[in-house]
Amino acid sequence: MEKIAVTTTTFAEYDSSPLDLLRERGYEVALNIKGRKLDGEDLLNLVRGCIGIIAGTEKYDRLILEKLSGVRVISRCGTGVESIDIKAATEAGIKVINTPDAPTQGVAEFTIGLILSLLRKVPLMDRAMRNSLWKKEMGSLLNGKRIGIIGMGRIGRKVAELLGIFEVEISFFDVKEGIRLGKCKFMEKAKLCAWADIITLHCNAGSQGQKVIGRDELSWMKKGSWLVNVARGGLIDEAELVACLKNGKLSGAAIDVFENEPYKGPLLGLENVILTPHVGSYARESRIAMELEAAKNLLAGL
Repeated sequence: MEKIAVTTTTFAEYDSSPLDLLRERGYEVALNIKGRKLDGEDLLNLVRGCIGIIAGTEKYDRLILEKLSGVRVISRCGTGVESIDIKAATEAGIKVINTPDAPTQGVAEFTIGLILSLLRKVPLMDRAMRNSLWKKEMGSLLNGKRIGIIGMGRIGRKVAELLGIFEVEISFFDVKEGIRLGKCKFMEKAKLCAWADIITLHCNAGSQGQKVIGRDELSWMKKGSWLVNVARGGLIDEAELVACLKNGKLSGAAIDVFENEPYKGPLLGLENVILTPHVGSYARESRIAMELEAAKNLLAGL
């Protein structure tokens, strides 16, 4: 019986349809039981002998791909494929497919929720009450704010659409030229950072792995502004972010994705940051749709 590996940690946890589909087609399915992102030998041990992989965010560089003899398709359960060396995969005869549509609504809604929670300091007051402290924190309105979106793909556009009801100003930066979106204005990144009250990231990593928000970008940002990242780990210089949150340069940040996951760094000790464990797409409906799309893509590719 031909075998398929699933490397994501919670695949089909909320609906068995994706697994049922694969098994009905006669495939044996090997699941990730480690409960974390795989790498090195752990990854190779899971995918050994498989003809297809439903992949998470684990890294498939040339070294790994050259060891995947027999693998014909990598079906990414998610939008980004920057963790996969596409050139090396093509040379190895491996098709790479992603699921660009299913996570859009879930990630966009999550972004709005994080922005509102940051501005109104909801997690800070929740923690205080759990420690028997009745302390009211003064927050800020989203209405009237300037929002800078970096990355105007499917998710960035949906975030802009959902923000429309708050009567905010929206500008964006994207490496792709010629993007037009209603009243949203294009700005170069430096100008956008200086202009925005809130910056939210919805982009991929740079081609050389450079930071999208590093020391320069943070220095350009308004004093007292907010930063949100639900896109990719490694887009922000985390050490510089910690410094800006400590010295008051930024009022707060919401971070869902990290350079190294599970995250165990100094952001955990700060009160003015919301931290979540890479769950932007973890809305039940979005997750089920994404997993089913990934399974169908794999079968189509095979």
